[in-house]
Formats: sequence, structure tokens, C-alpha cells
Amino acid sequence: MQAGFAIVLLTAVPGLAADLAEIERRGALRVLAVLDVREPEFFSLKSQATPGFDVEILLGFAKAHKVELKVLPAAGWAGLVPALVEGKGDLIAGRFSATPQRRRVIEFTQEVFPTRTVMVTRKPHAGLRTLEELKTERVGTIAGSSMYEALLAAGIPPGRIDASLDSGELSQALRGGKISAAAWWLEGAIYGVRKEDQALLAALNDHLQVVRSSGILNRLTITYFGDGAPAILKKAREP
Repeated sequence: MQAGFAIVLLTAVPGLAADLAEIERRGALRVLAVLDVREPEFFSLKSQATPGFDVEILLGFAKAHKVELKVLPAAGWAGLVPALVEGKGDLIAGRFSATPQRRRVIEFTQEVFPTRTVMVTRKPHAGLRTLEELKTERVGTIAGSSMYEALLAAGIPPGRIDASLDSGELSQALRGGKISAAAWWLEGAIYGVRKEDQALLAALNDHLQVVRSSGILNRLTITYFGDGAPAILKKAREP
């Protein structure tokens, strides 16, 4: 069987939680992801030539195991972990970060390159230098995201956080004055699996080692992140 790539709708019907052997018997690796046409670097809905960073990595994994890659779009970040635990998919990918709260529920692969949360303001607003300064701002972020968890963990009062935005609205909210600071991520790549799926976890980590050592990581980072590629690759090589 040749590995294929298909996008299918995520239904409310639970699937069977399955480790690697069951995935191979089924003939499909089901990937849960939040898809955004405005941010296509990880998953692109338009281009077959450049389907996305995560898609290309996972297509390589699917091909090695002779299964089809099926991407199951999720409505929002908050629903990804519950959908995985309920067996509606086999792994989570696409701008997904490993947080302490998530690690209590699911396992994560090694990072392909790291995710970092940063705070963004808009001139003439001064840059933020301390956590105490941040606590006085009206901070915009995305509900259910790792950025929202990071703000709460840093002690930002929930009343100072506007989590009603999606990723495409943060810049507009800054420009319009709805928020005075935005929690943004520097792109990362890591995959989440169920805790019981240890064979899948080990196989994914083996594949990511090949991606790192073979030059595939360099090629994909340059293809999808352009001018930002040198900084991302430098950070990826740091211990």
C-alpha cells in the first residue's frame, strides 16, 4: 500500500484507542489537528506541493508503516486532548505544545523544534519587561491553547485575559485596542499520543530522529518558515 493523505471530518463517534499494531492493521494513521487557512505552515488545505511541515513529516512516518495519513479537523484547541483520549484519533499535531497540564493526561514525542510563548505589544505601547507589568495589561490569547495555560501558570488574573479570540484575530484586536498585549507562540513541532500507546510513541520518536539526522528537518524548516528558518534551526540544536 502506498501512503496517502486525506482530510476527513471529525465526527462525534469514538474510535478504538489503538497502538501501532492496530494502526497498521487498520491501514490509517488518524491525526487530530486545528486547521487554519490563514496559518498554513503546519497543515495546508490548498497546496499538494507544500501540504505543510507536520503533514510532510507524518507522511514519511505513514509511508514507512504502509498506512494512509488521515487528518481529522477539530473545531478548537480545547477539544483536542479529549478527542484523543476518547479514541477519535491516534495522535495530535499542528502547533500543539507540551504543557504540564497536558502531560498529566497524554504523552508527548520529543520536540522536532521547540515551542516558545512570547508577549507582543503594539507601538506606541512600551515593551513588557516584567511579569508584574504583564499583570496590568489586557492580554489576548486563544481559549484552550498552551498560551492560555502559560498565562494562568504565570499568575495572570483570569479577568485580565481575553480568550475569546482565534489566532487570526490577535493582530486585529491589538490594532483596535481591544487588548493591549497578545500571547503569541514561536512555532514548534511536537506530537501528542495516548499514554497507553507506547509502541506508537517509540516509533514516532525513532522517525523524528531520522528527520533530524538526515537533513529533512533543515529542508522542511527552510521550505515552510523561510527567513525564520536559521533561528528555528539554531534553537532546535540547543540542548
